[in-house]
Amino acid sequence: MAENLIIPPTADRRELYTALLPQIQALVAGESDPIANMANVAAVLRQAFGFFWVGFYRVVGQELVLGPFQGPLACSRIGFGKGVCGAAWKARRSIRVPDVDTFPGHIACSSESKSEIVIPVFDAKGQVTGILDIDSDKPDDFTPVDISCLEEWMQTIGGRLF
Repeated sequence: MAENLIIPPTADRRELYTALLPQIQALVAGESDPIANMANVAAVLRQAFGFFWVGFYRVVGQELVLGPFQGPLACSRIGFGKGVCGAAWKARRSIRVPDVDTFPGHIACSSESKSEIVIPVFDAKGQVTGILDIDSDKPDDFTPVDISCLEEWMQTIGGRLF
């Protein structure tokens, strides 16, 4: 697939995720390098949805280590169970935070982040290998639609990312 992204003119997030998934699948299928694939997935999500920050953290020992991202400067390392990303890793489930200021132990990499969604990525053995982290500069910007669609994306393409 050429590096062209077709973003349909819709404000409906489910429609947008659905339209983008086959494009993402084709893009990552043609690339064997997981870093390149993470970078392109982050770019697509930021471009298509206008999120404040989109990126990946890789599980390295007992830390999450920053991977490819789009947006302002980010935290380089996050401990197991720390912040929203570490909590999602520990709980082995997605977490949606409508107001980051109310999340106990939130790690404020940027004061402009107002809401956040974190999706763990699992390997074939069921181990968390990484985290997709998306921040918005709008309060309560994420819904259950984002969780279900992003989980589908990570189940579908996660093996090409880590």
